[in-house]
Amino acid sequence: MSNHVPTSSVSLMWKVYLHIFPQVRQELAYWKSRAEQIPNKELRIQALASISSKRFHCQGGGVYAILANEKWRESIRFIVAYQTISDYLDNLCDRSTSLDPSDFRLLHQSMLDALSPQSSVKNYYRLRDDQDDGGYLTDLVKTCQMTLGNANGYQHIQGTVLELCKLYGDLQVHKHVDYDERIPRLSSWFENKNDNPQLNWYEFSAAAGSTLGIFCLVSYTLGGKMSPEMASDIYRGYFPYMQGLHILLDYYIDQNEDQTEADLNFCTYYDSQSHLQERLQYFINETHHHVQHLPDQRFHEMVQHGLVGLYLGDRKVQDLNGGKDMRKILLDTSGGQAKFFHWNTRLYYKFTGK
Repeated sequence: MSNHVPTSSVSLMWKVYLHIFPQVRQELAYWKSRAEQIPNKELRIQALASISSKRFHCQGGGVYAILANEKWRESIRFIVAYQTISDYLDNLCDRSTSLDPSDFRLLHQSMLDALSPQSSVKNYYRLRDDQDDGGYLTDLVKTCQMTLGNANGYQHIQGTVLELCKLYGDLQVHKHVDYDERIPRLSSWFENKNDNPQLNWYEFSAAAGSTLGIFCLVSYTLGGKMSPEMASDIYRGYFPYMQGLHILLDYYIDQNEDQTEADLNFCTYYDSQSHLQERLQYFINETHHHVQHLPDQRFHEMVQHGLVGLYLGDRKVQDLNGGKDMRKILLDTSGGQAKFFHWNTRLYYKFTGK
């Protein structure tokens, strides 16, 4: 794969289909084979389910490997391992018989350890009944640690990625506890952590739930381009707006299944469909504004447009109340590039049957 960062939608998609997706598929195949060997039945079911139903998270995240230049394969190895931890733990907490915040906190310590090459791995299942995963979770953690331990300049971003990871872990703990405790905990957390007066608690929570900023920072570092100033610029460029847009779109398309499963969905807290539409448009516009100050500005613009096109290209949109109208309005707000990614996504689903 050539080392230059693409500046057009066509060249980006060419790299994605020719290099990124096949490498992601190869990494996921390895972790799937590891998951199949997990001795504990419940842990095995959740590990396999997370890979099967959420592989597109790894595919989307894998796009950032382009920023790592010749280290793009190492970047994908990290992105797939880290995202697989995230998706696996999300399944464990969503479908858990436990409602113990200490259990959820210990599980998510694995994500902090994954970003800390010097940290020793732990028994992350210590506070739950199901424990024997045959080393699956610790191997995922060690894979991330190995990649980051070999990355020159990782010290420039470690504080920033740990900050993003702590926000992610806090969110996962608060949103999975006893149902009646969730909103009070999330609201209190928001009041303590948020410094942006334009956000409400569920938008701040959405921004905390994305891994994109971490993938961006790690990929640039592997590519040898990182400095403390650049780390700060990327943090401000991605949090809260790019990350918030990412997760709000993710929650938007999942509304029906979250209702069925009684899972928390941040899009249901808007006053109306028109309020939700207005705020999604706000996040689109603010994301566009904030990525203008980043290196490789065109790449980050394409990521934003890709998010809008990818999520609105999902078949689940047409089953949502007002989904077709929302799709048209948000694509119009985003412009031609988002429409390109949207149609590309729909064609991909049509020809792959996914």
